[in-house]
Amino acid sequence: MSNPRVSYAIGTQRAPLQAPEPGKNIIVSISLNVEHWPLDRPMPRKIISPPHGRDHVPDVPNFSWAEYGMRLGLPRLVELISRYGLAISVNLNAGVISAYPQAAEMLLDTGWEFVGHGVDQQALTDAPDERAVIRQALDDLTSFSGRPVRGWLGPGLQETIHTPDVLAECGVDYLCDWVLDDVPVWLRATPKPLVAVPYSLDLNDSVIYAVERQSSPELYRRVVDTLRSYDEEGAGHPMVLSLPIHPHLVGVRHRLPYFRDTLNLLQQREDTVFLTGSEICDWFLAQQDGS
Repeated sequence: MSNPRVSYAIGTQRAPLQAPEPGKNIIVSISLNVEHWPLDRPMPRKIISPPHGRDHVPDVPNFSWAEYGMRLGLPRLVELISRYGLAISVNLNAGVISAYPQAAEMLLDTGWEFVGHGVDQQALTDAPDERAVIRQALDDLTSFSGRPVRGWLGPGLQETIHTPDVLAECGVDYLCDWVLDDVPVWLRATPKPLVAVPYSLDLNDSVIYAVERQSSPELYRRVVDTLRSYDEEGAGHPMVLSLPIHPHLVGVRHRLPYFRDTLNLLQQREDTVFLTGSEICDWFLAQQDGS
C-alpha cells in the first residue's frame, strides 16, 4: 500500500457526494493562518536570505516581515472578511493567545472556528514531545474560546508517523495536512478514523508569494483558472476550493486588492458556498455509513 493512512481511489470512479445545498457545488474554504514566530528562534520562513548564508538569532528583518502581518495585515483581513459576512476557519498557534492578546481577542470576537495549529510555528517533527504540544495547543484554544477544537493543521503541514493517532486520541475529528484530494476522505487512525479535509498548496499564499515569489495578482489568476477548469469539466459534482492565507502575505497593501477581487469573484457565482472546516467535515460525515 503506497499510503497507509488514506486508501487510493480514482476520483471519477467513486460514488459522488451530494452538494451541501442544492446547486452549491463549489465549497469555498478560507483558512486564515495566524502564527507565533518567536524572536529567539530561527525563523521558519524568510523573505530575505541572511548575509553570507548564515542564520542569525534574532533575525530582525524576517521577524519583522511576519510581525507586520500581526500588526496590520491581520486587522485588514478581519475587517475585509467580516464585511463579506463569511464563515472561515482560523488555524491558530495557541501561543498567539499570550504573545498577541489583542489579536486573539479580535479573532475570538468574530466567532470564527479555531483550528489547532501547534503552540508556536514549530514543526511537530522538531518537538521533543509531540503529544504534549498537541495537548497544550488543544487545551489552550478550548480554554480561551470556550469551544472544543475539532480540527488540526500541523505547522508546516508536518507530522511524525504517529501524529494522526495522537490527534485521534485527543478527540480531534479532522486533519488538513493531507493535501491529496478535492473532497474529504477517510484517514486511518487509532482509536478512531479522522476525516482528511482538503487544504491547498497550489492556492496557498505562502507557496505562491513566499516560496515561488510570484507577482501580486497570482492568487487571483489561479482561482480564475481553477474555476475555468471546473466549468470545463461539466461541473455537477462538489469540489472544495481551499484558500489558505496569512496576514503577512495577502494582508499587505499590494496584494489585498487582489484578494478582495478573489472574494468578489467567488461570491458572485451562483454555485459557491463558504464553509468552515467543521462544516465540511460534518457535510462529509452525514453522507457516510460510519465505516
